Amino acid sequence: MSRGPRSPDARRDWGREEDGCSILHVDMDAFFASVELARRPQLRGLPVIVGGAHRGVVLAATYEARAFGVHSAMPMSAALRLCPQAVVVPPDHGAYREVSTGVMQVLGDVTAILEQVSVDEAFLDVAGARRRLGPPTRIAALIRQQVSAQFGITCSVGIGATKFVAKLASSHAKPDGVLLVPRAATVDFLHALPVGALWGVGERTEQALARWGIRTVSELAQTDVMVLQHAIGKVAGAHLYDLAWGRDPRPVQPHRDEKSIGAEETFDVDVSDPAVLEAKVLELADRCASRLRSQRLVARTVSLKVRTSDFRTLSRSRTLASPTDVARELYLAARALLAAVDLGGLPVRLVGVRTEGLAPAASSVRQPTLEEAVDEPAGPRRDAEVAMDLVRRRFGRAAIRPGTVAPRPVTPRSTTTFVPADLS
Repeated sequence: MSRGPRSPDARRDWGREEDGCSILHVDMDAFFASVELARRPQLRGLPVIVGGAHRGVVLAATYEARAFGVHSAMPMSAALRLCPQAVVVPPDHGAYREVSTGVMQVLGDVTAILEQVSVDEAFLDVAGARRRLGPPTRIAALIRQQVSAQFGITCSVGIGATKFVAKLASSHAKPDGVLLVPRAATVDFLHALPVGALWGVGERTEQALARWGIRTVSELAQTDVMVLQHAIGKVAGAHLYDLAWGRDPRPVQPHRDEKSIGAEETFDVDVSDPAVLEAKVLELADRCASRLRSQRLVARTVSLKVRTSDFRTLSRSRTLASPTDVARELYLAARALLAAVDLGGLPVRLVGVRTEGLAPAASSVRQPTLEEAVDEPAGPRRDAEVAMDLVRRRFGRAAIRPGTVAPRPVTPRSTTTFVPADLS
């Protein structure tokens, strides 16, 4: 759910003028929390927070928890001070990805012009679907009914003439609603909003505009564009001026290339033991590799993120000789990066692994490494990991885990071995 500013006047009934409004923004309501409630119906009506129990941050919160001021990205300790009676549920990212994939399939059945922008939201251009499915409001109702029936969660839909207006409309429709902003009413809708509702207006930009007496979209729209450019920069000033008048030419992009795939975890207790850190890096590399394979991608670069107990964040990256989707190869690169990080003698609070430089696996030519030339090839290892993927899809991710990496007892040619765990 967007926490952006809203106007009490912006949600009035604009009528049913749907001509020229073919852009839909579909946004799941409190997505992670909604998935957990669908799995645990006994928690419905209670303040529920999804996130790390003690040292993590809030990933999602039900509307009952939000009533106490809890919101995403808030430290869990602060959230529990605001709402000590909240039920804290650990995240299950595998379940969220599974539901997300299913929801996007529902949206893809509506139109091929679909732009997924995150795990829980997407833009659709339904201009070509109107003859088959009816006007946009009917399409929105169909989407909401199917998402609720198939996954037990709700979504809100904004309808407008542009992506920007559709996204604003969905935020005003929350939770579990639909809002249409007709093309002819777009400017009135926008000018009723505070300036912080505009895309690209963060806290600093909002403060800079306030110094010029600009606090609403209407005031911004009535300001000379050269004054805006002087206040916040040439590009930003012109962009916000266009948005204030409802001008947003960006089309719905059916294909969005994912830039990176990563995973990170905050420890319950700061960790100093290198073996524990390496085991966690192995787990995170395995999660990255599994997602790469599910999307038929390979990665050229591996990045490591470490946050020490004093909240200092260190990042390192390494480019691989050949792109890969094999967990062991990602792990070896990440482990080497970890060994090279100077922690200053401090324990570690958070560790993360990220893969970048992504490319389609089918179009990538892989050169064997020197280790593989004299040792075992990557093929059998990848086959074992693919088999692990199949087991996890059926029994859950916790059903099977990568084994520890330990020195080989015999041959000196390789210092590590990857031992797949048995199904538990």
